[in-house]
Amino acid sequence: MLKENERFEPLGNGIEIIVSDAHHFSTDTILLADFAGVKSADRVVELGTGCGTMPLLWTRKESIKEIVAIDIQENAIDMLIRSINHNIENGHKNPKCITPLCADLKDLKGKCEFSKYNVVVCNPPYKLSGSGIKNPDSEKLLARHEESCSLDDICKTASKLLQFQGRFCICQRPERLADVMESMRKHDIEPKRLRLVQQRLSKEPKLFLLEGRYKGNKGFMQVMPTLFIENEQGDFSDEMTRIYGLYKEGRI
Repeated sequence: MLKENERFEPLGNGIEIIVSDAHHFSTDTILLADFAGVKSADRVVELGTGCGTMPLLWTRKESIKEIVAIDIQENAIDMLIRSINHNIENGHKNPKCITPLCADLKDLKGKCEFSKYNVVVCNPPYKLSGSGIKNPDSEKLLARHEESCSLDDICKTASKLLQFQGRFCICQRPERLADVMESMRKHDIEPKRLRLVQQRLSKEPKLFLLEGRYKGNKGFMQVMPTLFIENEQGDFSDEMTRIYGLYKEGRI
């Protein structure tokens, strides 16, 4: 089941995921999975799923109607397929709703149905192509820099996949908030819900979570209270304890 340099990571409720040095997940992934608020009746697409953390997180409690997990990297999709099979073999049926798809998100015609889904989610590369020090590892490079797709590509694809009033959820670094909102509106996705994430009160925001509606009405965006990772004592805040809940319990 496991290949060289791979390991199982518990996600809670007995669900496990295969991760490696190249394909793993961070707190940002868990925060976006929670922010998206996926329900059992939803049809969902994750763009750039990596090893499939968010789809597996969503299936810890219930089966979702449909989840299509898309990534351009064959190794990542292979890991997700093996994670799904591993969990099913261990008696967890919910991951059966996940369909892994190895594809370029810029070329989904005939591979993934358009205008069908009510939720699209993406945790994109944070760095612009050509910026910063590039990792020589091609898999890590794709995960961190906009080498294979841009924010504009992501928003364009999301608009094709979403049904009317469908939700697009994304996280990014605060310095790129204007870029994300501009790209959303360019592709008929209206920003509707924004939340900043800070490590603690004394720190600047490190992340934002943003939801847009496909062909949503303009003129109103809810700015939610800031999500603090830590309290004044340096422990997880009450909200982070809730969000980490099942994942943290799985690691005990």
